[in-house]
Amino acid sequence: MDLLTQLNLAMDYIEEHICDDIALADVSEVTTYSSYHFGRLFYYIAEMPLSEYIRKRKLTLAAMELQSNDVKVIDLAVKYGYDNADSFTRAFVRQHGVTPTVGRQTGVMLKIFTPLTFQIKIKGVQEMNWRIEQKEEFEIFGIERIFRNDDVGKIPDFWTECQNNGSYERLFEDAGGNRGGKDACVINAICGHIEPDANEFPYMLFAEKKEGCRIDGYKTAKISKHTWAVFRLDGLKDHDDCKIPELFQRAYSEWLPSSGYDKAKGPDMEIYGDDFEEVWIPVVRK
Repeated sequence: MDLLTQLNLAMDYIEEHICDDIALADVSEVTTYSSYHFGRLFYYIAEMPLSEYIRKRKLTLAAMELQSNDVKVIDLAVKYGYDNADSFTRAFVRQHGVTPTVGRQTGVMLKIFTPLTFQIKIKGVQEMNWRIEQKEEFEIFGIERIFRNDDVGKIPDFWTECQNNGSYERLFEDAGGNRGGKDACVINAICGHIEPDANEFPYMLFAEKKEGCRIDGYKTAKISKHTWAVFRLDGLKDHDDCKIPELFQRAYSEWLPSSGYDKAKGPDMEIYGDDFEEVWIPVVRK
């Protein structure tokens, strides 16, 4: 079953269970992906966390019911999983810009989010530089944090925190600093290097373990041998405007559905060079 079919089955599942307390683990069960991998696929293809999409769909249906009948606000709150009318009203205002009471009135503009459907996109002639690469098992060490599955968008804040508090610079120095040549130190990032559970995933700023590295006080991990699809963007003058999210989005939404490969079990990597950035995704032939 291909990626697009699985994504559309997941969207059908959400619509059929929209009044239930839907979790990422529930949705991923109708696919062949784990909660972690499905959550990342959805985030980069739909450009929002799954929980946000579900919330938008619930508040869309609630608004439609408000305008079509005399349902009580508290009944809508309960139906769509809110603890009370106040929490429902706050969520309703965030999406629609008006309270449910105002939203009931004729002529009021409301924000409607229709169900997502997925298909292969043909986008102009913008090229994508990619390659398939085999990499043997290797060891890494670095600064790790655990994120909830819906918190992919908070990862840039983790980078900023590490750079501001000095931990990034310490990792750089402990990894060898500016040794130069083939041993030049590079700080990269890896996501899902420890098997994630249904609700959380690990993310690490890392360096490869080499002779002379000081690894005391850091998290360590072994990365198994994989076949990787590698996506590269060259010609970057600096990394202030990070292109990694764009590379992930294009890899998942444009390349993967029509490539003849599927996402394999394993971590995703972000590689940062002097003037390039790469995304590494473990893959397997269909």
